[in-house]
Amino acid sequence: MIRDFAIHFVAALLAFLVCEIAWLGFVARDFYYSEIGFLLSDSPNWYAAAAFYVVFITGLTVFVVTPAVRRGSRWSGVAWGAFFGVVTYATYDLTNLATVEGWPLSVTLVDIAWGATISAIATLVSVSVGIRWAAKP
Repeated sequence: MIRDFAIHFVAALLAFLVCEIAWLGFVARDFYYSEIGFLLSDSPNWYAAAAFYVVFITGLTVFVVTPAVRRGSRWSGVAWGAFFGVVTYATYDLTNLATVEGWPLSVTLVDIAWGATISAIATLVSVSVGIRWAAKP
């Protein structure tokens, strides 16, 4: 059980980080600077970032990946992963939209779509790995 969780977690984390590096480093970097550059720090708080990734991937693994592996269903896992991403990213972005002066609706919409996408991708990778390896002795 712990071994399976670790396999699911590591696979989801690696997939998530690869996607996140591409998204934040290349694809959407200019978008975020143009929309919320006035709020961005000169350098990220890596401890907070690490805490986010651990908490988020733990939730994704517990609530989405592990049940999908048990069902042997990649595609229901992808759907639930996308939903998990919408819920979690919407929590952050809608709170910001409600409380941060100048927070753009465009960032909220793009972030929620990205949350669905990255969570679905990480789930697909992790469930595929889990189905292939986690149940092996």
